[in-house]
Amino acid sequence: MSIVASACTAVSPITRGRVEAAMATTFGNMVHLQVSRMGLASMSAADFAVKTTCQPRMSGQNAGSGEWLCAIAWQGPDRQPLRDTYDLLVTTDGCYTATVEGDTLGGPTLRSRDGRDVRNLLYTFEGCFDTM
Repeated sequence: MSIVASACTAVSPITRGRVEAAMATTFGNMVHLQVSRMGLASMSAADFAVKTTCQPRMSGQNAGSGEWLCAIAWQGPDRQPLRDTYDLLVTTDGCYTATVEGDTLGGPTLRSRDGRDVRNLLYTFEGCFDTM
């Protein structure tokens, strides 16, 4: 007679790879919009070469909803390498709110080249990703 042991562990559909991919895509699209709103030279979202590294804030955790921290490396309109960090709150349905840490990207509003005050799309934004 043999005894088989089995551990039942739930695997979260919210993974590092999904969070990183979602943040890279959403951030690239938001930068693209922001640049045009600021009156700067047009660039495609891919031109910003966004790369993300994200991890849950709770130590020992590799996946799941909750608080995450994402470092974003990207190229500005003048091809200058830039780096920003975002706090994320990821919900169980794969949606998140991202808020930049510090003031590297300015505050909630910015002044455009023509003197208009515009909402800073990179200050805080929301996104979702597929959890299936």
